[in-house]
Amino acid sequence: MYYVYILRGKNGKIYIGLTRDLVKRVKVHNTGKVKSTKKLRPLKVIYYEAFETSKLARREELFLKSGKGRERLKYLIE
Repeated sequence: MYYVYILRGKNGKIYIGLTRDLVKRVKVHNTGKVKSTKKLRPLKVIYYEAFETSKLARREELFLKSGKGRERLKYLIE
């Protein structure tokens, strides 16, 4: 399975990512090994969705990072 996940940092900022191992990836983010989220720690998973293929997961990740996706994102996390 492939997971599209949304993290929220201590300052409220949102990070959207894609992984095969969600638990491991969140640990990597929270240990400061990811440059883009290092200053947002601690991070909390606020949403995730599972997909059977990487192609479907990547499509969803890119959509959530788009303008229309940001609108849906507000709905998903509220």
